[in-house]
Amino acid sequence: MTFTIFPAIDLHQGKVVRLRQGDPNRRTEYAQDPVSVAERWAEAGASWLHVVNLDGALGDVESAKANRTALAQICHVPGVRVQFGGGLRHLEDVRAAFDAGVTRVVLGTAAVENPKLVAEVLALYGPEQLVVGLDAREGLVVTRGWQQETPLTAIEIGQRMREMGTRYALYTEVGRDGMMSGPAAELTAALAQLTGLQVIASGGVRNLDDVRELMLYAPKGVCGVVIGRALYEGAIDLSAALQLVAQQDQPHAR
Repeated sequence: MTFTIFPAIDLHQGKVVRLRQGDPNRRTEYAQDPVSVAERWAEAGASWLHVVNLDGALGDVESAKANRTALAQICHVPGVRVQFGGGLRHLEDVRAAFDAGVTRVVLGTAAVENPKLVAEVLALYGPEQLVVGLDAREGLVVTRGWQQETPLTAIEIGQRMREMGTRYALYTEVGRDGMMSGPAAELTAALAQLTGLQVIASGGVRNLDDVRELMLYAPKGVCGVVIGRALYEGAIDLSAALQLVAQQDQPHAR
């Protein structure tokens, strides 16, 4: 089973930041030049980057413009593919992202509020270029930059999306995001098993042991992990994490 590490680049007003538990008021700025960060992760050996337009997700149209400029520049960094989400609510948003050079888009809010958009993206671009964002707080999916609660579970939406033809999901346990409190490995694996989706884990990764734990679930459908704060604060060396994955292409299931 393929397992991919996605270094996260979260954009706010054109700068690289991390939020704690998705709270815009609990923000840490890590870099003013997103391209230099993308180049750093590429030089460490990353094959993918996970880029998020935080302002787009939160509906801040003006601030989102600087992020779109940064995105286009990141997409020109040699050797890496870009998985991009945040505020993609309409087909023109998706088209603009692909025009900028992204390889895959992440649709979160749209998967809940506008499943028709998911169907259109699948028809136009195919399942390899789409990831459904399933962001949950205490079991229930949240949308619009994690600010709006829904009565739906990640499993319910994941099953609907799989029936529509999607293959990939990104599962974030919002309460763990940016907290370095450990990933929701078993929940992520359960989501993969119950939906049939290949699921990327996100939120809470602290160290290489967390990466190892998630890799144990690769045969059960956990196909990767997004790592943010742990990379920026030096708790995980990206080269070491990538080497770990390369050495254990076929981890054993629990």
